[in-house]
Amino acid sequence: MEALTFNTTEQALLAAVGILFLIQLLYYFCLYNRIHARSRAVKRSDIHFSQELPPLSVIIYAREEVENLRRNLPAVLEQDYPQFEVIVINDGNTDESEDYLTLQGEKYPNLYHSFVPSSSRYISRKKLAITLGIKASKYDWLVFTDANCLPESNQWLRTMARNFTSRAQIVLGYSGYERGKGWLHKRVSFDNLFTSMRYLGYALAGKPYMGIGRNMAYRKELFYAQKGFSAHLNLQRGDDDLFINKTATAENTRIETDANAVVRVQPVYRAKDWREEKISYMGTAHFYRGIQRYLSGFETTTRLLFHAAWITALVIGILNFHWLAAGIAFLLFALRYTLQALIINKTAKDLGEKRRYIFTLPVFDILQPMQSLRWKLYQLKEKMSCSRFISK
Repeated sequence: MEALTFNTTEQALLAAVGILFLIQLLYYFCLYNRIHARSRAVKRSDIHFSQELPPLSVIIYAREEVENLRRNLPAVLEQDYPQFEVIVINDGNTDESEDYLTLQGEKYPNLYHSFVPSSSRYISRKKLAITLGIKASKYDWLVFTDANCLPESNQWLRTMARNFTSRAQIVLGYSGYERGKGWLHKRVSFDNLFTSMRYLGYALAGKPYMGIGRNMAYRKELFYAQKGFSAHLNLQRGDDDLFINKTATAENTRIETDANAVVRVQPVYRAKDWREEKISYMGTAHFYRGIQRYLSGFETTTRLLFHAAWITALVIGILNFHWLAAGIAFLLFALRYTLQALIINKTAKDLGEKRRYIFTLPVFDILQPMQSLRWKLYQLKEKMSCSRFISK
């Protein structure tokens, strides 16, 4: 009977593990499983799609990326879509981008290009570039991507456009990384997948709060109704996430997660590039409206606490030769891991991802929030350094 009796410490730890397990269960079933649930609903024809294919404008931001344009632009220009234009706004004039775009314009009559004036110094150059592209566009529906993005198929525009219903004003798509090698790239890919499951999951739950400009669409009239990026013109970023945070609602936002609508970003091989990208998004996240950011933070906190609690309970159970306590702690971890692996890998398959997360999943599950905390501390340190410099 002693084996069935738990001391006060074991009771507290096992109760904590159980409560945290249930919280995590709710997040995975109610939020992170929504992309897979949507895929099943599409197969059952439970989701209404528009049969019309309205003309649209694709706007691409390029920052002196002639090699990326050579590699990716033809796949955009050769989309299987009846009527569309492609507008490339080049930021900079020190490479061969302008020459390449001029030559491509002779081959593709629906390709147009412009540039950001070099005199523009006191405004986000990307926001200015996108604004220029929108003003130059001929059509109401605007599809956005970057020069380093490659559509997964020639059905990208068709698949995105099936969401252009009469009530829709915003369509959020998925952008994943191309298959690459190395530990860093695996971490980047997992972080991107999990982040997408989070913000697209909230959107599918009727609570959209951000978007990523590598693959999204909205109506031109929405842009003008919001006076463009005027609400956050003082920030260097925010052309995608803050604009969507301000304008997206459950009624005007649709989500497209079909593998044909995915765009792929080139692998990241430098930790510095990844850090800068994540920190820049963290900088704008402070301005998000809604409780989604706090709910996401609560999930991250309970995740770390869950790992700390079950490991502590396991170790104490083993040290006290109390195998039942240790077994319960490990069982709850195993159940969560099994559920997590099923949902994440099924979602990855739905999104056309080639990589599966089995043995690396527990490692990434712990590393991701720890890495985010490290970046937040780094960002705080930079802000404090800037404040001291200004005060001097």
